[in-house]
Amino acid sequence: MTVHLEDLHIRTLGECRHTSPFSAWLADKQTTPHFVHEDDRVMLDDTTSIITANNAAALPSFECAGPRRKIYFDPARTTVGIVSCGGLCPGVNNVIRGVVQELTVHYRVRRILGFRNGLKGLTAKYRNDTMDLTQSSFHDITRSGGTILGSSRGDQDADEMVDTLIARKIDILFVIGGDGSIRAAMRLVSAITRRGLDIAVVAIPKTIDNDLPYTDQSFGFQSAFERATDFIEAVTTEAAAHENGVGIVKLMGRHSGFIACYAALANHGADMVLIPEVPFELEGPEGLLAKVEHHLLTRGHVVIVVAEGAGQELLPAAGTLDGNGATDASGNLRLGDIGQFLSDRISSHLTRIGLTPALRYVDPSYSIRSVTANAYDSVYCLRLAHAAVHAAMAGRTETVVVRWRRRFVHVPMPLITSHRNRVDPDGDLWMSVLEATNQPETLARRCAPGASPATLTETSGVHAT
Repeated sequence: MTVHLEDLHIRTLGECRHTSPFSAWLADKQTTPHFVHEDDRVMLDDTTSIITANNAAALPSFECAGPRRKIYFDPARTTVGIVSCGGLCPGVNNVIRGVVQELTVHYRVRRILGFRNGLKGLTAKYRNDTMDLTQSSFHDITRSGGTILGSSRGDQDADEMVDTLIARKIDILFVIGGDGSIRAAMRLVSAITRRGLDIAVVAIPKTIDNDLPYTDQSFGFQSAFERATDFIEAVTTEAAAHENGVGIVKLMGRHSGFIACYAALANHGADMVLIPEVPFELEGPEGLLAKVEHHLLTRGHVVIVVAEGAGQELLPAAGTLDGNGATDASGNLRLGDIGQFLSDRISSHLTRIGLTPALRYVDPSYSIRSVTANAYDSVYCLRLAHAAVHAAMAGRTETVVVRWRRRFVHVPMPLITSHRNRVDPDGDLWMSVLEATNQPETLARRCAPGASPATLTETSGVHAT
């Protein structure tokens, strides 16, 4: 994907005229870089070829996140809203607590409202069903998975949501959600802009699949693949304990196989990893069925880790649940159950050739989504929350906060929703999976029947101009 300088521009509501409360807090540290200077940038691409090909004065870069000396909103007169959207993900409560803590303790904002049940909570019917969020009230929420605010899928009318923000006197709205939620936030910003309102909308991107671009890693991802390893280990133990044992673990990953890859690398029990980015053959001497048969004859058992979006073109009703192109509330095409499909086909094949399998199929998706954040993600969520508050108080809008090249930065919403982050079939992560599992590369094929490579693998590289 080609990124232009204007794609990196961060929208602001106007000039920052108020002195930040951090000015007093850091009064004895003025010689240290605790405040972010407006000219501080983090390079989009740090490879030598890109740097030498561009004019050094015009290298594309992201605006740094962090506290400013001057802020746009007067904290004493600011009302903040928080909403969590989409599927559950480890760390959402950590983000909520971090936002509330930073606003109340350091910026001394007096009123923070939590809108219940996702964007549905911003509709006229539910706009008064809110929670007053204070630091003391939610001190222990990080010990629970899920989200104290509830969540929902599906878009809502942007103008109706703006009416809610006006009715509840909201100056800043924090949106915790994935690409669909961020697109909804963009429509909300457009409606706000049309009315000439001073309301900032800042997102903390949430995707358990780790499929958002321009971020080192999505929060909750490490907790997710860490929990996934427990299920791989359990299935491996079961498979190894039985004659002709076959274990199948289906993990999250509609379009991107990062959880499957990292969980397999962390556990060492997987013999084969199947991901959406690398289509595979089922039949034939180099197909999956033949490889499973070979494993049973040579090792006695086999374990397969499969991402939910893998192999959809092999299902009878490819890419749908019932063959009619049904979609969920978020507009995503309903996927067929690749795990059950493989279970049935493998069981039939092995039984036919006299290797009746002891097959174990596990789909732990909801068990993984609902866990609490691990120590790494707990810290990561807190720092993302702090960065989001600094951005919003400085009047940034239509922006998300992420970590890029180990620095926290602001990324425009249109850019982070421009494409998906996917495992590169020619990259070092997939090579590590092949090395760790001894999975034959011949199992994969670069293109599904009737499809072009472009429909299977999005460009992972970034070209800056």
